[in-house]
Amino acid sequence: MTIHKTAPGAEAHGELALHSQSAPVHEVPMRIWHWVNAFAILALALTGYLIGSPLPSVPGEASANFVMGYIRFVHFAAGQILAVFLILRVYLAFVGNAHARQIFYVPFWSGLFWGQWLQEVRGYSYLARQPKKYAGHNPLAQLTMFVMFTLPLFFMVITGFALYSEGTGRDSWQYALFGWVSSIWPNSQDIHSYHHLGMWVILVFVMVHIYVAAREHIISRRGSSRR
Repeated sequence: MTIHKTAPGAEAHGELALHSQSAPVHEVPMRIWHWVNAFAILALALTGYLIGSPLPSVPGEASANFVMGYIRFVHFAAGQILAVFLILRVYLAFVGNAHARQIFYVPFWSGLFWGQWLQEVRGYSYLARQPKKYAGHNPLAQLTMFVMFTLPLFFMVITGFALYSEGTGRDSWQYALFGWVSSIWPNSQDIHSYHHLGMWVILVFVMVHIYVAAREHIISRRGSSRR
């Protein structure tokens, strides 16, 4: 992703673009995380759906088939990759640029943030004539990513390892770190249900994310063609 260079000292959550020269916002490790995360979520969503709604039948001898076993293996492997890269993403929030921290917090106390957020709502509703340019995520995107992506992502990792610990047992590190989830929801099926619901929250966010990215690409190209 590229943006227009901004004035020095602008706030990270609302830097308005001032000049026409383009420059990259997200550093290379951030871009790698983005795509690893995307493929991991895709694998988790597909295999998770099949785990929750298994295939009705598998042809051939049972000894020659391990379909659900492979599906579960891909799900568990993708989940562990997602967790490792989420830890790395938290690390990048400390060592990366200001934009690397945007998805981990929302400045609820800032009147400027909410004013810009309302302006973005008007822009996406086509009630504002000229959308503003921001370095990184605009306030609406920042709030949406925090509520519908960052928090659900942590929730999915925690509940996922809690469910996995049921198979690895009480002596496993998974149970030592995530077994406390069972004290909140003693019924394992409740954890399964909330974990399944979390998947749909993230998938809805992904669909909105793709739409907004395509929309911004089209609008930006139209805007540059008028100069």
